[in-house]
Amino acid sequence: MSDLLPHITLLSGRDPQYSIIWLHGLGASGDDFVPIVDEIHLPQAVRYIFPHAPKRPVSINGGFIMPAWYDIRSADIGGTQDEIGIRASQHEVEKLIEQEIQRGIAADHIFLAGFSQGGAIVLYSGLRYKHKLGGILALSTYLPLSHSLAQEATEDALSTAIFMAHGRSDPIVPYALGKASAEELQRLGCQLEWHEYPMQHTVCMEEIDAITLWLKQRMK
Repeated sequence: MSDLLPHITLLSGRDPQYSIIWLHGLGASGDDFVPIVDEIHLPQAVRYIFPHAPKRPVSINGGFIMPAWYDIRSADIGGTQDEIGIRASQHEVEKLIEQEIQRGIAADHIFLAGFSQGGAIVLYSGLRYKHKLGGILALSTYLPLSHSLAQEATEDALSTAIFMAHGRSDPIVPYALGKASAEELQRLGCQLEWHEYPMQHTVCMEEIDAITLWLKQRMK
């Protein structure tokens, strides 16, 4: 598929039967989470895909052009949202999923992971995908366009396991917004595991250990 987003591909072993598509945060790049591959020790071979977000003007940063999965229009990130941009990124994620399926990876062996803005996109995309995925890792993030989820989510997607983690002192994506998002997903019947840590807008080693355990439980 030649029209895929530019991305980094790493294999943790030969003949992988699992794939993890990992989205970075606002202003970063696919390189951002490459080092985490060395921290997540899984017995199965995994293909990691780290896409680079397109560059676009970001309103909250004065229209400065930077890598972004969608526009952020105000400090109230859960308020007025860029639905067009979010849906465009969903389409790009679905193309990456389809690439992995064409490579012989079953849909329920494909995981979506994302940090901050990338986490919002994997929640949005994974819960609207036509098949149940292996799982969704949503880190330091929130549920975008939550008002439309109940109508748009597929039954299979709602049964996809979700891991959410957040820092209690996060100054970028407020802890309260992340926690409220998790509670909304639980109300919809999602199988969600919530973790919180004494940190700001980042990832800590304890969190990586929890991610590793969660993945091991789902990669049998």
